[in-house]
Amino acid sequence: MAQARSRNRRIGMQIAEHSTGIIASILFLAPIAWTVLSAFKPAQEARQPPLPPWPTSGISLENYATLNTFGDGLWLPARNSIYVSVMTVVLSVIVSVLAGYGFSRFRFPLKNLLFVVILSTIMIPFQSILTPIFLVLTKIGLHNTLTGLVCVYVTLQLPFSIFMMRNAFDAVPREIEEAARMDGANNVTMLLRVMLPLVWPGIVTIALFAFLGAWNEFLAALVLMTDQSKFTLPIMMTALQSGRFGAIDWGAVQAGVTVMMVPCLVLFLLLQRFYIRGLMAGAVK
Repeated sequence: MAQARSRNRRIGMQIAEHSTGIIASILFLAPIAWTVLSAFKPAQEARQPPLPPWPTSGISLENYATLNTFGDGLWLPARNSIYVSVMTVVLSVIVSVLAGYGFSRFRFPLKNLLFVVILSTIMIPFQSILTPIFLVLTKIGLHNTLTGLVCVYVTLQLPFSIFMMRNAFDAVPREIEEAARMDGANNVTMLLRVMLPLVWPGIVTIALFAFLGAWNEFLAALVLMTDQSKFTLPIMMTALQSGRFGAIDWGAVQAGVTVMMVPCLVLFLLLQRFYIRGLMAGAVK
């Protein structure tokens, strides 16, 4: 009798856990599905009340065609966003890997103090330093350039990325490094051929963080970019939301959100295995 009660209790807990997970998944996925389905409504139907969320008068690509008529079209801001995001990822990974390896494996004066100073910059609100950033970029001639925007994004990503990579390198047993030293590996060979394959999940983690941050960032691009040909996708979305003659084209807005959302979802789904491993290995020593 006691065993039956225990089994029933265990089954009840499993049902409750699975039910909670299913409900939570539906709540998280519902806005995404709603947005994607609304983007395929005809323009006239998209202006009507949003229920039901799916197209009732047939699937249409009219909203995506309308999206391409705003400003300089869809491709130019998309190209700018791709360039800024990819360069942010590349530079963030290179600098954070080298810095993380140095902080983890080398000794130099004021090492711990310098690391704390770098890490403490995370606590500075980004909005509070926009004016100094604007003045510095103007002084060095990078204001209103995509290169300047990349420099800003890399600077914002580096403290967290360096922290993650230092912890990822710390998690690698030193015996592996000592064995490679005995085989004649120098510092460059040690980093490229021995350490990098072992901390690959951490690299994927910081790369994803850098890409998502640069792809979705709005405020810095809005303040630093004044040339319409340099606008990124988040800035283009402000034009969609402001509308023409005060009227918001909700179908085009949903189509723009879908365009911005798809690369993030695809990358995360493809790399989620490495991302979770790197996040756990890099965050906990």
